[in-house]
Order: sequence, then C-alpha cells, then structure tokens
Amino acid sequence: MSDREKKLLVFFGIAGFVILNFLGFNFAQAQRLKVNRDNAEARKQLDIADMFRENSAEVQDEMEWLAKHEPAPAAPQDVESKLQQFVEKNATANGLTIKSQKPLPTDTSGAHYHRAKFQFVVNGQEASLYRWFDQINVPDQFRIASQIRLSPDTKDDTLIDCTATIEQWFVPTEP
Repeated sequence: MSDREKKLLVFFGIAGFVILNFLGFNFAQAQRLKVNRDNAEARKQLDIADMFRENSAEVQDEMEWLAKHEPAPAAPQDVESKLQQFVEKNATANGLTIKSQKPLPTDTSGAHYHRAKFQFVVNGQEASLYRWFDQINVPDQFRIASQIRLSPDTKDDTLIDCTATIEQWFVPTEP
C-alpha cells in the first residue's frame, strides 16, 4: 500500500470512528433520557401507591363502618314517607308545633346514595328544639338536619321559630 492509501485509510477510519461515536453518543443519550423518564414515572406511581397504602388504614375503618350500617335499598317514596313520619312524630313528642312541612326534590346526583329531603317549619322552646335535633341527627341511620335557621317568635319571646331541612341518605332500588 502506498503512503497516500494508508493516510486515506486512516482518515476514513478516524471519520468512521467519529461518526460511530457521535451516533452512539446520541443513541446513549436518548436511552439515558428514556430510562430517566421511566424512572420518574415509576417513582410517581410508587409515591401514589405509598399514599394509598398509608391512607388505607384510615379508609378501612370507614369502609367497615359503612358495611355495617349501610341501609337496605328502598324506593324514594318509601324513604320520604318514613322520614316525614319520623320527623313529625319526634317534633310533636318534644312539644314542638309544626307550622308547615314540604317535601323537597330527591337528590339523585350521587353515584350510590340518593337523598330524600323535607323542609319543616316548627315552633317551640329552645331546649325542645335541641332535643329534636339530637334525635334527628343520627349518623348510623344516615339522617341529618342539613340546614337550620332559627329566629325569635314574633308573638312570644320564649319560643323560637325554626326552619330546618332534614335529609335522609338511602340506597335506591334498582330500576
């Protein structure tokens, strides 16, 4: 081989080496970025899994309570009538005077539970109202007084007018 051929061969060898290193470097860089991205995604999933695992103990107690106290499926009309009768009975038993009552539209926006609602306007003494609220607000039975508005009676200062929205959560029957 001539001296020129040797130089040309060395030049192509160096050029090939540089091109292969450049391509290899870009490939290695792309692989490194992919591994870092995958690692970050895996870290995020691990953090989410750790958060769920940590919260599962708290949620487990709530799920057990719900399984133990969940009401049987019922028709909205049945729940409304039972709620009305219950609230009416407890109001009169506590010495309250029912001025008016009206059913509110049943809230069906929940995925699993619906809410039957009634608005009662009652009148009575403060202690009687508190006893009544104590009998109505029973978490085990999924029942609350969600809105309460108290105002003094216009005729008798010893009495209080109360407008209360009573709600009962229930599992609807399948259509």
